[in-house]
Amino acid sequence: MKKKNFISSKDKKDWIVFTKQMGNIRAKESSLLKQDIEINKIKKLDLHGYSLIEANKIVKNFIINSFNSGYKKLLIVTGKGLRSKSHDNPYLSEKLSVLKYSVPDYIKNDENLTNKINSISTADIKDGGEGGIYIFLKNNKKLIE
Repeated sequence: MKKKNFISSKDKKDWIVFTKQMGNIRAKESSLLKQDIEINKIKKLDLHGYSLIEANKIVKNFIINSFNSGYKKLLIVTGKGLRSKSHDNPYLSEKLSVLKYSVPDYIKNDENLTNKINSISTADIKDGGEGGIYIFLKNNKKLIE
């Protein structure tokens, strides 16, 4: 037969006092999780409806501000250009998908932006697929020091 562990009345009192103080204790995991969510948050920019010149200015400011704010991953939605009405207007370019191809080229050709970027890739289907790009930023703290 197994012996039961005996708990003294002093141990019981100590336990009760301890558990009453637990309201002041924060779970380490929850605060780390919150920090992790903040750090890994994806900042999004949708360029639907913008001209090429407007889009380039907005993208440049977006990347610089995001980098300075400590973001690591950006999503830029350029669209695929499939619903463009430009073919209905003879005074507009017939080229579709202008932003889809020119925004990444603009970023790659701007030295100020490329210094802040680790890589650029096509977005996942859930984030727009070929109509969007991910930009993974460098750690701004390393560049400042």
